[in-house]
Amino acid sequence: MAGVAVAALGFLIALEIAARRYGLPGPITEQAREVIFPPKSGYLLYAGMALMATVLTWRQRFIAAGVAIGIDVVFLVVRWAAGVKVTEGHPFGNGALWVILGYAVIAVTRRTGQERVLLLKGIGLGLLLVAGRKTGDTWLLITSKTRPVVLDQYVATADHALGNPSWLAGRIVTATGSIGFNFLDIVYGQLAVAAVVVALYQLRHVAVERRFPVHHLVRTFLTIGLLGPAIYMIFPVVGPVFAYGAGVEHWAEVSLWSELPPSEPWAVANLWPETPTPISAPQHMPFDGVTPRNCMPSLHTAWAVAIFIHSRKGPRILRFAGTFWLLATLTATLGFGYHYGVDLIAGVVFTLTIEAALRSFDRGWDRSGIQLVAYGVTVFAALLVSYRYLPLEMARHPWVFGPLLILAMVSVIYGYARTIALWEPRTAAARQPEPQPELA
Repeated sequence: MAGVAVAALGFLIALEIAARRYGLPGPITEQAREVIFPPKSGYLLYAGMALMATVLTWRQRFIAAGVAIGIDVVFLVVRWAAGVKVTEGHPFGNGALWVILGYAVIAVTRRTGQERVLLLKGIGLGLLLVAGRKTGDTWLLITSKTRPVVLDQYVATADHALGNPSWLAGRIVTATGSIGFNFLDIVYGQLAVAAVVVALYQLRHVAVERRFPVHHLVRTFLTIGLLGPAIYMIFPVVGPVFAYGAGVEHWAEVSLWSELPPSEPWAVANLWPETPTPISAPQHMPFDGVTPRNCMPSLHTAWAVAIFIHSRKGPRILRFAGTFWLLATLTATLGFGYHYGVDLIAGVVFTLTIEAALRSFDRGWDRSGIQLVAYGVTVFAALLVSYRYLPLEMARHPWVFGPLLILAMVSVIYGYARTIALWEPRTAAARQPEPQPELA
């Protein structure tokens, strides 16, 4: 655990330094300011506190929640008295962060042995969830500053093989008006909170058993967030609403929130979502230094798939929620114009490969685990290579490459499901005692 903590701290410091080079606040600065200033991640801070509370007793949980709410009320009163208007971020969340930090002090000063280790693990889990969000935000800023050209023309051309699903979904969402947009926006924006709900179910016995399960959703969530932005640096894409549309201005007409930031006129043409892009030789495309290059793969799809997978062993309502969140997230990613269809396929393969690697690491690497991970990596790499070097062929022969893309994704899904089924322990049916002959 100490090694993981040191590695995580070193990574955060490196990102902080990198962000400072571009005159931007890094993840450590952004997290530190939320101790006092209105937090950008109010809901997420309470979700992090809920993860930490899995190691506490019910009495301690109620006390922690009460203290957090009380601190937030004090902050609200003080800001109201001082005439401070919260224009950015949330008016609450400071209390949850104070409680997490307070328990960190308690763990160091008032706990010993296994109790201290367990409490520190819970605190680390809660802080990592929030730090993961801050790290992702910093990564996105770095991609916009370090990747002046994007590959949207290549991806948009390859997307013809799937029938341009983002254009179709965009027209459908636009037709639903503010109701459909804002409903999907809530689902899209609160994905981390949905993950916490599933994680809380998986960690519900930690306080009693005094240990964490070997594998749970938070590990997958954080790993996806750590590795995904590295692919952004290799394959920078901004998405159809920015490259071929009016950016966020498109949604200002249907959103309940009118103060959306204006987009810069960097789009090739205002085509999305009404007119699919013409099939022509794609080229590298210069883009602004603000919009994140965060499309390939679709990490929202990846996280939604992870939620779906980890909700399968829960009760019926949790399985239903996992399915709903996956379908709604896929609709939003396409309908908002944030992703192309081929991004989603890459996101599914990306998640299943990470899940297979984490499970193989937990149970010990064997032939089946190595083969599954190697196959997932191979398919993912083949997808990226085909999007970059074969987009014209894919667009001109959609009835060939479209099914091939779906088949490649389905093959990874099948391989994962089949391998995991072999790994899962099987419950043998109880053997019935043989009837004894009656004695004469």
